[in-house]
Amino acid sequence: MVVYGIPNCSTVKKARTWLEENGIQYTFHDYKKHGITVEKLSEWMGAHPWEKLVNRAGTTFRKLSDEEKLAIVSPEAAQVLMMAQPSLIKRPIIEWNGPLVVGFDVTEYAQFLD
Repeated sequence: MVVYGIPNCSTVKKARTWLEENGIQYTFHDYKKHGITVEKLSEWMGAHPWEKLVNRAGTTFRKLSDEEKLAIVSPEAAQVLMMAQPSLIKRPIIEWNGPLVVGFDVTEYAQFLD
């Protein structure tokens, strides 16, 4: 299992705590330190709509200019922006044996990992 995110993100902290409390081992991939590949982001965008992958609630999104925000109208535009600023990728994203979980929801995690 791989957990993708940023270590200081409160949602990532909650997810990691939940995984640890439930004895689930994982590898953590820090977007800030290791970035993300075009191939990986494309794979995720094939599994989920790009709108779900853009973190519109975070500080990075709020710091974008209105022009930059309004330019996110297509998968291609979203991908370019997420590649340039990985903090714009929703987090955490968890990969485990194929399925992909975006964000943190206890019920979804329990079902996903059952």
